[in-house]
Amino acid sequence: MADVIDGRPAGSRQITYREAVAEGIAREMRRDPAVVCLGEDIGAAGGVFKTTVGLRDEFGPERVWDTPISEQAIVGAAMGAAMTGMRPVAEIMFSDFLACCWDYLANEIPKVRYMTGGQVTVPLVVRTANGGGLGFGAQHSQATENWAFTIPGLKIAAPSTPADVVGMMAAAVRSDDPVVFFEHKGLLASKGAPPPPDHVVELGRAAVLREGGDVTLVALASMVPVALRAAGILSGEGIEAEVVDLRCLVPLDVSTVLASLTRTSRLVTVEENPYQGGWGGTLVSVVADEGFGLLDAPVRRVAGECVPLPFADALEQRVIPTVDKVVATVRALAAY
Repeated sequence: MADVIDGRPAGSRQITYREAVAEGIAREMRRDPAVVCLGEDIGAAGGVFKTTVGLRDEFGPERVWDTPISEQAIVGAAMGAAMTGMRPVAEIMFSDFLACCWDYLANEIPKVRYMTGGQVTVPLVVRTANGGGLGFGAQHSQATENWAFTIPGLKIAAPSTPADVVGMMAAAVRSDDPVVFFEHKGLLASKGAPPPPDHVVELGRAAVLREGGDVTLVALASMVPVALRAAGILSGEGIEAEVVDLRCLVPLDVSTVLASLTRTSRLVTVEENPYQGGWGGTLVSVVADEGFGLLDAPVRRVAGECVPLPFADALEQRVIPTVDKVVATVRALAAY
């Protein structure tokens, strides 16, 4: 029998989440010469988070463009490129900085296809480093998926594993609609099995990562490993949680959540977005509309606090959902 380390066969290859970002982009650039990349320091520097390492070496400055420090310029150029036949992948260094190009992202890009009656499409991807947990402070730590969630016309992807990064990047680049692709900073060093060649993950298809019959935990991005760790602790107490990784907010896979509720009858959402205006509020309202009869207990949301993110580690952990918070919420719900 082969040796096993951390649940994996000894010698099995692993890739990091940050390596998967570069690999996912590179695969699409090899497949389609219309795919180009642009952003601050993504070329020779390989990106501030080292998520574009090797792209300029392989594809050259004609397809990997270093830009000025201007989010408006980056996204505006990407929009123009997409409207004229390219498939740009634009990087906004921190998701907090989406506010700097919000007019393009909210008022222009998502509306072109509709306002031209389908004559013009904007097939672009806006990548960005998202979320907290690393002590970057209030202006560099926000989870901003809920910002984009309010804008009709944008697709929203937020993978939690290296394989999903590659597969969802492929689907995002090939989409004829604009996609905002959130890469969580807290997951960049995490590792997972490399995806097979030609790996594509359909946008809008959630994944059941752990089966259980007592409660459904629905999570996104960095909250997925939090939910999985909480489920492991709860299992030791006789509470079996089913963990659903949404993977996307738009399209939103409500069907998988409802199917899980037919088995568990209890729902907890786990989201880093602030409770006020977080995506969990939308999900539970849809569940109330379409699956109220499946519920045997009130729905509960574990979400970020409605305060700016602190620098201090101890304070930041008070704001962001943690394993302990999820465990406590599920214990109370299971006893309802």
